[in-house]
Amino acid sequence: MTDIGWIDGVLGAARPQAVGALLRYFRDLDLAEEAFQEACLRALKTWPQNGPPRDPAAWLIFVGRNAAMDDARRRTRQVRLPDEAEISDLDDAEHAMAERLDSSHYRDDILRLLFICCHAELPATQQIALALRIVCGLSVTQIARAFLVGEAAMEQRITRAKARIAKAHVPFETPGAPERAERLDVVSAMTYLLFNEGYSSRQEEAAQRIKLAEEAIRLARLLLRAFPAEPEVMGLLALMLLQQARSAARFAADGTIVLLEDQDRSRWNGAQIAEGLALIDKAVRHRRPGPYQIQAAIAALHARAARARDTDWAEIDLLYANLERLQPSPVVTLNRAVAVSKVRGPAAALALIEPLESQLASYFYFHGVRGALLDQLGCRGEARVSFDRAITLANSPAEAAHIRQHLDRLERKSS
Repeated sequence: MTDIGWIDGVLGAARPQAVGALLRYFRDLDLAEEAFQEACLRALKTWPQNGPPRDPAAWLIFVGRNAAMDDARRRTRQVRLPDEAEISDLDDAEHAMAERLDSSHYRDDILRLLFICCHAELPATQQIALALRIVCGLSVTQIARAFLVGEAAMEQRITRAKARIAKAHVPFETPGAPERAERLDVVSAMTYLLFNEGYSSRQEEAAQRIKLAEEAIRLARLLLRAFPAEPEVMGLLALMLLQQARSAARFAADGTIVLLEDQDRSRWNGAQIAEGLALIDKAVRHRRPGPYQIQAAIAALHARAARARDTDWAEIDLLYANLERLQPSPVVTLNRAVAVSKVRGPAAALALIEPLESQLASYFYFHGVRGALLDQLGCRGEARVSFDRAITLANSPAEAAHIRQHLDRLERKSS
């Protein structure tokens, strides 16, 4: 239980609560993050030898707070922090911290941190990027990939966001109900981006990476507890549960991608599907449709189909058309094209996505979908060009291997 992979997962899970508590202590984002990182370094040093603490979040808060205070003391030539051996055995101090973590004051720290990062002083893109970095601990590379921008640009975006919060003297208190409602859309978007970063991770990373998808679901549950009558929060949680329910069937034993229509549906998580379906059914009864509810309704249609051929593609096409009106996006249109190809054929789907080429030129999935549609139409040469482009943009060996299967099939057809 003390291998580095396990410790990495525990540190990731404890991050939101620990950073939130440290922010409340120090009222400075940079200092809270530095204190948490110092606590993580000490955990990596001591936990393999001493075993995990009873409450990792309490340990990290206690050690991070003391490390930051020790740094301040050194700068003023005051008393230094006790030796590592002393703070590694927290005894009553850790127990007291764990007891305090059970209070609503500490449970609110995560939401406080989320809503501070999503302050109205920041542009929306900076809000989400900062929350992903500070609350969830995603790397700049991961966040840049989620936003389809370069790493240098994302680094600057996050740095500017921190500076803007400091300059604006943003209060580090739990925002009131009106402010929370104003920032809810951005917090929801950040949570879903976090989920996608975890859900789309490569199979070979599963043992090493923080379980980002599970963390996003946990954050969505916190949001639902804070906004129990908000149908879009119900839709967000339902969407993530319905997608996560398919995770066990997404990869074959050799690590290759298994498309939705080819997945063994007996491996889908029935409990998560049942909870997701109940949530989306409850949400739609509010008659206030939103993007997350529509996406959850699409996922629900897949979940309710016992076999791939039972999928109601016509209804999915209509739902994507509604989503395009509510939230216009080339990626939404690309997803709709898959449903259109099932209902009206590959030619109609290809006509739908051809205008998107300039916007999605660097997007792996665009070239993969375009290649598949051209292949269905018998345009093998053009399909090969699209598949070749998709391989160059693949985010993982599994994605590249999936496209390679298409190319191999084209070669067999040509021989």
